[in-house]
Amino acid sequence: MTVRWTVLASGSSGNASLLECDGAVLLLDAGLSPRQLTLRMGAAGVAWGQIGAVLLTHTHADHWHKKTLAKLGESQVPIYCHAEHRRELQLRSEGFEELQFAGLVRTYEARREFAPIDGVRCRPLEIPHDGGPTFGFRLEGIASLFAPAWAVGYAADLGNWDQALAQALADVDLLALEFNHDVNLQRASGRAPWLIERVLGDQGHLSNVQGAQLLRECLRRSKPGRLRHVVQLHLSRECNRPTLAAAAARAVLAELALDVELHTAGQHEPGRTIELAHARSTNVA
Repeated sequence: MTVRWTVLASGSSGNASLLECDGAVLLLDAGLSPRQLTLRMGAAGVAWGQIGAVLLTHTHADHWHKKTLAKLGESQVPIYCHAEHRRELQLRSEGFEELQFAGLVRTYEARREFAPIDGVRCRPLEIPHDGGPTFGFRLEGIASLFAPAWAVGYAADLGNWDQALAQALADVDLLALEFNHDVNLQRASGRAPWLIERVLGDQGHLSNVQGAQLLRECLRRSKPGRLRHVVQLHLSRECNRPTLAAAAARAVLAELALDVELHTAGQHEPGRTIELAHARSTNVA
């Protein structure tokens, strides 16, 4: 079995990531146009015919695209969303209505595991954000004779976190977390005061400091050496710098003396594909 993770885009202009498990692919959010998705998936070696399902975190417009929802219908790709997402998407997208008519809309519930594609278990984790019901996910594969167990934690677009979320994201191989803004840059941005307070509020986005605090707590609850990759998500173009976000995360890793690879996702090009599990040869008598 081969398991790979690729961030295609992360930021306020569009979000999408790929989880490939033994050839089947889960698209986590679909906030890019079909053309951009085709180009970026191609760079990761993935074609539309491999997409087994789409998993939606919430209904803010940078996490889904009208034309892409129509493309899912044409390609007969199911989309998983929370039940409370359906009404808003119905009102805003004819493509979503077509997906419903075709029986391609599936719903999930908070904390109840389901299998969006073969070989992957998903546990939705409700997180605080002002986009209506918003979810992070714990994605896992089961160990077999030929491959080890693996796990991915994903939490973007959240204004704060608690101990329950840290526990749910502990003991993973790859942890993808929001590092949205630097507080000083946010306050000095010249943005409208209401927007600044929205971003800084408990229903907004995590700062670099908050993201680092959540990372530290997840690591504190994890087995030593389990986490191998940290992926920083949803950096603000105006109110953050990759160097600032990376410094906040590296300080935690240095404090805990951990050898973990750090990846900072961008908006305009896909990140490096990260391999999480490899098939291993086994002689069976």
